[in-house]
Formats: sequence, C-alpha cells, structure tokens
Amino acid sequence: MSFSITTWNINSVRLRMPIVEQFVLKHRPDILCLQETKVPNELFPAAPLRAMGYEHIIVHGQKGYHGVAIASRIPLQEDHRLDYGNVGHARHISAIFERGGRRVRLHNFYVPAGGDEPDPAINPKFAHKLDFVEEMKLLKANGEANTSAILVGDLNIAPLEHDVWSHKQMLKIVSHTPVETEGLLEAMKRGAWLDLMRQHVPSHEKLYTWWSYRARDWEVADRGRRLDHIWSSSDLGPLLQRIDILKEARGWDRPSDHVPVTAHFNL
Repeated sequence: MSFSITTWNINSVRLRMPIVEQFVLKHRPDILCLQETKVPNELFPAAPLRAMGYEHIIVHGQKGYHGVAIASRIPLQEDHRLDYGNVGHARHISAIFERGGRRVRLHNFYVPAGGDEPDPAINPKFAHKLDFVEEMKLLKANGEANTSAILVGDLNIAPLEHDVWSHKQMLKIVSHTPVETEGLLEAMKRGAWLDLMRQHVPSHEKLYTWWSYRARDWEVADRGRRLDHIWSSSDLGPLLQRIDILKEARGWDRPSDHVPVTAHFNL
C-alpha cells in the first residue's frame, strides 16, 4: 500500500495558503506536516485543507510565532505535544495513524533556529536550541511496542558536511556549528532513528531544503542548507521508495524559504 508524507516549514500558513493549495492539489500527500505556522489554533485555516480532503487536522499554534500542524487524509489518534526546553513554545506535536495494517507514531518538530551568535553564554536563543536538542536525545524510534515511528520537521540543523554549501565557511554559523551537528547526530543515534533523506542520496552529495531570503539570486548562488528532515524507525527503512525535494517551490509566488520534502513508502 502506497503512503506519502510531506514536511514543510511554511513560514506563516495564512500568508502562504495559496502555495499550500498549489502543492497539495498537484502532489496530494497522505499527510502534510507544517512548521512555523505562526497562528493560534482557533485561526488556523483548516477549511481549505478539509476541502482538499484533509479531514483530520491537529494543530499546536501560537500568535505570530512558532507553531506546528498535521493535516491528514488518514484518521489520527491522540494529540500529544511536549514543551521542549520548558519555555512555552509550540514546537512539537505527535499523533498515531494506521496504514497497511501498521501502527505508526508521527512526530512533527520545529526546532529553534537559535539566533545568530553560537554562544549559549550570551545568546539565550542558542542556549534554548541546545537544550531542545539535548531533550530530543531521549526520544526513541522504538519507544512504543508494536508501533513504528516517523519524525519530520524543520530541525534547523544541517548535520553533515554536504548538507551545506560550504562546510568550511559554515562551521561558525548557527545551524552547522559542531555543537549542533554533533548533538543532532547523537539524538539520531541514541534514538535509533534512520536518516531517510540520506538513505538513497550518499553523504558525499549536496542536499538542501532551504535557501535564504537574503540571496539576491538564490537559484544561481545555490547556497543552501538541509534544515528539514525525515527520520524513521529501522523497520520503515526498507519500505522507503523515494524522497522528493521540491526545489521549484522556492521560486513560487511569495514562497517560504524552505521547500516541501515528501517521503514515499510502500507500506
């Protein structure tokens, strides 16, 4: 049975609902996970999503900041969220779905960006980011009996050398500093997570999901980073068919600086 899931930092869901609709009408993933929705729960634009077949929606939002949401064609059970860092941010939500006789726990994350200065002693945003990643190390892919797991989201860290346009020039830039990359890789290792985006793309190949708004010609410069991720428990790895990174979406009208990333499985 085919199954697809998309993760996309939409950078204000109400502002960018037209490109969400554009994407969904063409690609129609079974589940759409959004981050940085920037809207309180009561104002989340559920109606257009339901009109396109996403009848099952859970949201965890805040006014003007953060926010995550799951919109699904498949029934969702539970509505669980954790406050990583204990600062009251809407950055995590999870649910259970079933597909092909398989029970799956889905986590949707929006890890803090961390500000500009990679020093937790003088930058509380960076300190929060490091605390957040430290707590993620406790999350296990095989933590529930008879339940597979998928973790998606904007993790705001490009962990591998070729997840950024220049490893050497990015080593002191927030999102690719050693303390961040080592922390995220440790969270993946401790939790027994698979990095599905690298399953079919070797680590020596460049792989990006984000291009800065600051770049005058982002496509020509191609100074990207892989900030968006899809992980899974080990049992789902062999069932992955492909992952699509829709780079063209970065050039759409009023785009997010992130593009949709979709994993396709045969469950």
